[in-house]
Formats: sequence, C-alpha cells, structure tokens
Amino acid sequence: MKTPLIILALLAATPAAAHVVAVQDTAKAGSYTAIAFRVGHACAAGDTTLKIRIELPAGVASARPQVKPGWTYSLERPADPKAAPTAITYAGRLPDEAFDDFAVLMKLPATGDRLVFPIVQTCEKGESRWTEVADPAKPDEKLSRPAPVVTLIPAEAAPAAHHH
Repeated sequence: MKTPLIILALLAATPAAAHVVAVQDTAKAGSYTAIAFRVGHACAAGDTTLKIRIELPAGVASARPQVKPGWTYSLERPADPKAAPTAITYAGRLPDEAFDDFAVLMKLPATGDRLVFPIVQTCEKGESRWTEVADPAKPDEKLSRPAPVVTLIPAEAAPAAHHH
C-alpha cells in the first residue's frame, strides 16, 4: 500500500498546491467575513518565510488581523488614521516544511464581483510576489504567481416587512 502515499506525495509537490490561496474563496457582499490566506511553502525549497504582506483591495471598509502566537503584525493606513488599512504585514518564521493561515476579519464591499488580494511573501533568500491577476479574456491562461481572489456573492434583497 505504499503506492498511494507516493502518489499523494507527488501530487502535493505539484505547482497547483504551491500557491498562496484565500481559504473561503467566496463571501457575501457587504458582510463581515474572516478570510484566511494560506501559505503552503517558502519562496524556495528549504527556505523560511519571514513576512507575509497582504494588500487589501479598495472597498474593504475595515480589516482586523487575527493575532498569531509567534508572529507580529503591522497595519498600513492612508493619512486618515480612522480609514481602513490598505495592507497588513505579518512577521515571524514559517519553515518550508510547514504551512499556516493568516486570517483577516473584513467588512467587504456591498457591490462588485471579486476581490483580489496581492500578497508578497518575503523569505530568508528572496521573495515571491503572488500578484498576478487573470485576464477575463483568457480564462485558460496559467499564472505562475496568482494573487488570491475572493468571489463576492450578491447579498440577498432584504425581505419586505409584512403589515397586518
């Protein structure tokens, strides 16, 4: 029964499993939603991830990073300190053989079809920029470093109040 384990090991090493992805890649427009950005490997084999910088798309009204033991975070904001952050950077150590989720609680925009979260992964030996965005005109195009995408589901119309 060793064959299935070997096949699983080979599948785990494929590039498809090697992207930074949004865990929960759909969310209701206008909702408060926690989305985790899963980092599955370092920038290069044997390397250690030191930072994950998550850019927040326009329209995200608020964003709160989840506290992670062993990691610190910093928020980038525009000049107005009450404005929503434009980026969150986590700093710590993630060995290549491990994975982790970096969660952010966000107030999502009420309209739109998808949110793109460019991520820069900084390692001891370089960085990986997960910032490529698919061209809607080329649905079969393969990207080497795609940015995580969350598809917005339109909020249902509020039910009308019934008066008796």
